[in-house]
Amino acid sequence: MQTDVIIIGAGPTGLALACQFIRFGIDFVIIDKNETTTPHSKAIGVQARTLEIYEQIGLADDLIAQGTIAEAARMIEGGKLRGEIAFKDLGKGMSPYPFVLFVEQGDHERILYDYIKSHGKEVRWQTELESFTQDTAGVVAKIKKHSGETEPIEAKYLVGCDGSKSLVRRLLDLEFEGGTLERLFYVADVQIDWEFRHGAFYVCLAKETVTAFFPMRGAENNYRIVGTFPEGHDKDEAEILYEEVERQIVADTELDLDITGVNWFSVYKVHSRSVNKFSEGKCFLAGDSAHIHTPAGAQGMNTGIQDGYNLAWKLDLVLKGNASEKILDTYNEERLPNAKRLVQTTDRFFLLGASKTAFASFVRTKVAPYIANFVFGLDFFRKRMFPLVSQIGINYRGSSIGQTVGNFNVKAGDRMPYFLVEGESIYERLHDSKFHLIRFFDGGRPGADLSDDFGGLVDSHSFPLYPNIAEIFGSSESFSVFLRPDNYIGLIATGHSPDAVNFYLDKILDK
Repeated sequence: MQTDVIIIGAGPTGLALACQFIRFGIDFVIIDKNETTTPHSKAIGVQARTLEIYEQIGLADDLIAQGTIAEAARMIEGGKLRGEIAFKDLGKGMSPYPFVLFVEQGDHERILYDYIKSHGKEVRWQTELESFTQDTAGVVAKIKKHSGETEPIEAKYLVGCDGSKSLVRRLLDLEFEGGTLERLFYVADVQIDWEFRHGAFYVCLAKETVTAFFPMRGAENNYRIVGTFPEGHDKDEAEILYEEVERQIVADTELDLDITGVNWFSVYKVHSRSVNKFSEGKCFLAGDSAHIHTPAGAQGMNTGIQDGYNLAWKLDLVLKGNASEKILDTYNEERLPNAKRLVQTTDRFFLLGASKTAFASFVRTKVAPYIANFVFGLDFFRKRMFPLVSQIGINYRGSSIGQTVGNFNVKAGDRMPYFLVEGESIYERLHDSKFHLIRFFDGGRPGADLSDDFGGLVDSHSFPLYPNIAEIFGSSESFSVFLRPDNYIGLIATGHSPDAVNFYLDKILDK
């Protein structure tokens, strides 16, 4: 069997990458050792940036329909409600999806898998990687079927989306630097009878622990509970029964609650690690195979999906002969710093929430619940916090394929800001799997469509420089924005010179 790309692993990262390959018309084979998509909830937080990515292929609304939008975060200490943060429109004006969405991973994967099947592709389930070799021509992977038979697959590239114990990473002999947190985490999907309404999620703050309750779709009493055992809990995770988890929940929260049903639970140690590089030769890593960290902020799964989103358009250009392989080096250049920052940030969040020092405990239990709503209501704080958590603030400003010519608030390497133009989200114009040239004119008539001027690689849009756009970009003069196919800014420049765009394309395509 021959294909363009082999994807190892059909969790959210692998399935989302396969959807991007369908979008670009890249041939692929995707394998997974499991029988089908996961039946468990696992990762549940879906951030705004992931929904923006899914909007391009028509899946954002399907995912929202399967989930629950958090209306508020309600903080509990000593068994009593102490404060509330309005959450539903936290990112209003910054994204068409200004909220955090909770969707069970099983439902999430099913939506992606259905999309793949609807486009005539299939996951080769109960199939696992045994080994692979690579040379300058490509990769040959040896796979084992459920029957025990082995089969070679030839491809130009291979992407390992095979999780934290990645065989691809081990066979590439890449480092996985970091450590293991001392505390044990637990997660449980349950039905609860208690006094609180279902629309919010609840954070119970104690001296040494934080316990969170997330509303799940379905019955009003469906919740996901995430928490930690205190330091010094020396049992192995495999030895802990659910009854011990429930005792810990009751002790830490001090709530009058009755857990009437348990769908699934897990106890696990959290590792905080990232690779030393995202690629080796013709092989790449994405998702948990490249970075793992604490569940603070619901970042992990969303980051894996962004990994694939960054890689897919670059592979497309190379596979179709529109760019040299040099552009593939920017996958590691752009995603590795993000992975390292993510590990550091989630570690800090966790330590802030679970530190047992007297000062941290005092702030967590006696200060934070009472001032949180005020702080989150401050516009400058909201504009800092939402981009960080939602991942819309991730940027590639240091990338070698970015160029800013002029003085702008928005720089090359930034995600294209969200705004309305002529009553419609700018993102509605950016669904095509191409580069996008957007020209904003200060007075006069918009310019001609230039889509045919760049060999079919670019579509073209032009708009008046409306006041809201001038304010966002910090420019009152005509300018052009040249977007990469992942809707990050490659070039932003004053004026409207096609020569500048051609020069930029020649530079990054390096044919």
